[in-house]
Amino acid sequence: MSADEQRAVGVVVDGDERVGGGGFLEIRRLWLRNRRADGSVSAPYVCDAIARPYGQDAVVVAVYARRGDGDVIVLVREGLRPALAFGRDPALAPLPEPPTELYVTELVAGILEAGDRGEDGLRVRAAHEVHEEAGFVVEPSAIALLGAGLLPSPGSMVEKFYFTAVEVDPAAQGPLAGDGSPMEEGARTRWLPLADALAACWRGDLADLKTELGLRRLREHLHGH
Repeated sequence: MSADEQRAVGVVVDGDERVGGGGFLEIRRLWLRNRRADGSVSAPYVCDAIARPYGQDAVVVAVYARRGDGDVIVLVREGLRPALAFGRDPALAPLPEPPTELYVTELVAGILEAGDRGEDGLRVRAAHEVHEEAGFVVEPSAIALLGAGLLPSPGSMVEKFYFTAVEVDPAAQGPLAGDGSPMEEGARTRWLPLADALAACWRGDLADLKTELGLRRLREHLHGH
């Protein structure tokens, strides 16, 4: 059977359940069969996807400033990520890597809530996260949208990342308010030249995918597409 003949035109759902509820994430487990154009169906298979009961998508914010020499600096945030520390085994990686630490450096980001609709909703949520995670009070109107949302891992996640940016005055930074969760404890921020931050992504010193893409979109935003 050729690839065209195998191409699915629909999917038969034989079962649909949520597994592991009660926490921040759960698994949506689907029992499926592909329906082909000739009416035949594939063998049954299981398709698992990560489900988040609270909020489907996320906003990513590149917080930046301009130095006196005109160079752009970006704010990155060290946040607690126990899931990596306990779940990632460097011995299983194809290339050498250091042990995973408790804190991971990323751009500011947060989950979109049900009321965060349209471009205005994205800007409001981004401004909220900048205050909560970076300590800057910014107006939603100051938030720039950086293109369409993207799927980070469509094989198992339905979440999209929506990329934004905002320029701030580093001297205006206040305390990191956080959201009251122990997951926010010990977070801290620092500034990096944009070029250095991108180089750190290339080396793997900053190993967060959304951070590299957010930085690249910021660079395109500042220098034109």
